[in-house]
Amino acid sequence: MANGDIDCEHFKKAIIDMALESWRFSNVFKSAMSKLSGEDYDRYQGRYSWFRRGFEEIAESVGVKIVEINPGESYDTGIAATPLNIGDFEADEALLIEKMIEPIIMYEGSVIKAGTVMLGRKEE
Repeated sequence: MANGDIDCEHFKKAIIDMALESWRFSNVFKSAMSKLSGEDYDRYQGRYSWFRRGFEEIAESVGVKIVEINPGESYDTGIAATPLNIGDFEADEALLIEKMIEPIIMYEGSVIKAGTVMLGRKEE
């Protein structure tokens, strides 16, 4: 590969890694914001929203999409996410997503990195 040539697979992996790290940083920032109040919270909430929206637009412009599963949603074995604590439950239990540890990363409509979740029992 000559200088200036782009290794597409390496470039794609870098974009995916940046998407994952951006998601992680966003969650840490959101957690830190929850400790703020008043004007400080409002100012940082605006910056947080601007960053997330901007990054998602850039990622989607190159075919990358970050998919989150919200806490409280039902768990289905077909979800592209690995549950870390599935062994804590019986096979017939109704489960829900308790926490998203890592998001699902998609590239041009296909899952290229499964997410990671923690599960909880669904209250019936």
